[in-house]
Amino acid sequence: QVQLVESGGDLVQPGGSLRLSCALSRSILRSNVVGWYRQAPGKERELVAAITGSDSTNYADSVKGRFTISRDNAKNTVYLQMNSLKPEDTAVYYCRFDRYGTLYWGQGTQVTVSS
Repeated sequence: QVQLVESGGDLVQPGGSLRLSCALSRSILRSNVVGWYRQAPGKERELVAAITGSDSTNYADSVKGRFTISRDNAKNTVYLQMNSLKPEDTAVYYCRFDRYGTLYWGQGTQVTVSS
């Protein structure tokens, strides 16, 4: 079993920044993938960004150039740095760990972008 704990969600004004953290109870190995997803009210959950154990990354078009995903091996933690936030970024953000095909989800953290 793997535990994921997200943190860092908050209320922020448009144009502001936040950094989300996802602390995992297991190491991220080369073939593993950790992704940040988000779900806004009335919408489907969508991929925001993902990073592999070999540090390959991919981003949703809507966040490219504004969000950066990274990881700290020593802390088994994945970060999502979010800059230039927009109201449409408002959602619950979830961390997902794909460990050899088995998926683990965190409990989510709320991000609200509003003036």
